[in-house]
Amino acid sequence: MPDLIIDDELITSHGALSVYHAAIDELARRYGGFDEEMHLQAQELLPPRGFFLVARSEGEPVGGVGVRPIGDDALMLGEVKRLWVRPDQRRHGVAAKLMNVLEERARHSGFSQLYLETGDAQPEAVALYKKIGWTPVEKFPDGAHSYPTAYRFTRVL
Repeated sequence: MPDLIIDDELITSHGALSVYHAAIDELARRYGGFDEEMHLQAQELLPPRGFFLVARSEGEPVGGVGVRPIGDDALMLGEVKRLWVRPDQRRHGVAAKLMNVLEERARHSGFSQLYLETGDAQPEAVALYKKIGWTPVEKFPDGAHSYPTAYRFTRVL
């Protein structure tokens, strides 16, 4: 795989939006559709509190992931949202690299702990999070939405 460049991009940029919408499309196919706007507003992934990373290979977006603040603002908790890698780039370590950069970026932004959730239609995501050392948890912090049947993970930064 050619060099992979991972960098912050505003969620309003064409590259970030293409990755974000590809993630939504894949989730809708896997889970039979869902209401994206019900529990996530794209602007939550904007600075100064949120951010979105895009992975590019030869200048083309091949993946991305974002963080939004959740729970009590004083606790500096974040939720990982919309990790996605283009199908032809999967199994090359792109998702693990994105998560590594995301953790460093979140730490630098002052987040103390991150949470994420995934579902049973994404067994490769569950395997990834376990492989890279995220800890399973029963619930999200107070005030943060989580689907009842989700697999939830956390990482203290």
